[in-house]
Amino acid sequence: MGALEMSERIVAAFVPLVDCAVLVAARERGFASAVGLDLVLVKEPSWASLRDHLSLGHVDCAHALAPLPVALTLGVGHVQVDCVAPFVLGRGGNAITVSNRLFAEMQAAAPNQALTEPVTAGRALAAVVRRRKTSLTLGMVFPFSNHNFDLRYWLAAAGVHPDRDVRLVAIPPPLMVESLSAGLVDGFCVGEPWNSLAVAHGLGHIVTTQSQLFPGAAEKVLALRTAFAERSERLPLLLRALDAAAAWADDPANRDALAALLARPEYLGVPQPIVAAALDGRVPFASAAGHRIADFLYFHRRAANAPRETDGLWAYAQMVRWGQIAASDGAERAAASVFRPDLYRCGGNMATAEPVLPPFDRVPFSSNVSAYLAQFELHTPFAAAISA
Repeated sequence: MGALEMSERIVAAFVPLVDCAVLVAARERGFASAVGLDLVLVKEPSWASLRDHLSLGHVDCAHALAPLPVALTLGVGHVQVDCVAPFVLGRGGNAITVSNRLFAEMQAAAPNQALTEPVTAGRALAAVVRRRKTSLTLGMVFPFSNHNFDLRYWLAAAGVHPDRDVRLVAIPPPLMVESLSAGLVDGFCVGEPWNSLAVAHGLGHIVTTQSQLFPGAAEKVLALRTAFAERSERLPLLLRALDAAAAWADDPANRDALAALLARPEYLGVPQPIVAAALDGRVPFASAAGHRIADFLYFHRRAANAPRETDGLWAYAQMVRWGQIAASDGAERAAASVFRPDLYRCGGNMATAEPVLPPFDRVPFSSNVSAYLAQFELHTPFAAAISA
């Protein structure tokens, strides 16, 4: 192929996490160039930075938190920018890690129990919260993220109110381990490799994972401004490249090669074995070192890349539950319009998203948002604008 024209250039922002794998593979393994695209990847230090560059048009698209394009479309916590998510880049991959001190307190509260699944770990943490004289501080990566929503859901299921009983703070993923080391947080919810890196450094223990809390959840998506997505002739090409890259990234035969790519300084800059373990679903639980979760993180199988309109509604429901936005029919319709199966199909992808799996507490999500939220006792009323 000859030199690419500037019109065929696509600039994509990403945050250093294992689930940026599909974009990295698309560039480094030639899937983008094979369809005539010059895919340029821009590493962002935080989700706030990525959000700002996407909304201003400094980048064409982004490796984004699944709720982020919903928040932008709704104008929650930032300016309002219509966005779409036509492709899911990865499902799963997050975990909740606590400090050594907090883990010891949880063990004392739940003796002879393996703190490796959501209900047991949640009950142990709730017991610690009740006994403590000072509130725990827990990190999450961004107010409009599954990390924040999953952490809140898990805490609330155990009877811990996330806005009254503990303190939640937003910290960029690459700074999470350092924040734990410095004693600034007692635990955090973040994507890999940062949980495993904290364990490897002897700083904390993983107590549950996103794949245990919400199996098959859409974690990262390709986010674009709606105006760009609906008018660009490059989007179908990009989606074709990403589909091929996702299939390659999900193939176990390519795991070592992918880990080597992601470990490079320009991407994650962490030891290759830690990346490889995350890709293989080997979660370093304290009581089950090397325990493998089959669908801890996946990129293509089980129609992983197909978006579901209900993913936008789920994010909206969490925003309403925790007082980030007031409930309204207009906001609900806008949230449901963000995940776009029609745009996904414009890249030649005909797969249909699999049905939503039940979460750990067996309370299924319903597109009747008000009825769904009425099932939960703990919530935070909407009162003021949320800053981010």
